[in-house]
Amino acid sequence: MTKKSSKLAGLRCPSCRAIVLPDDPSLPFCSERCRLIDLGKWASGAYRISSPIFDPDVLEGLDAAQLQREQGKQDDDES
Repeated sequence: MTKKSSKLAGLRCPSCRAIVLPDDPSLPFCSERCRLIDLGKWASGAYRISSPIFDPDVLEGLDAAQLQREQGKQDDDES
């Protein structure tokens, strides 16, 4: 079976890897149980989004905080 025809046959549940048909109301999960298991993993911190921050306002604030820390270290070293 090719990749294209396997996608038409169904998707895999992210929790238990069971086949889920496109018309299933629980899509992309196979059941409410798997949906709750996935939610629990997010809530417990098992899943994390680890992409870098690209928001310029946040980056600007981080740069300012880093400069303050470095200046504080220099002041401590000088005393």
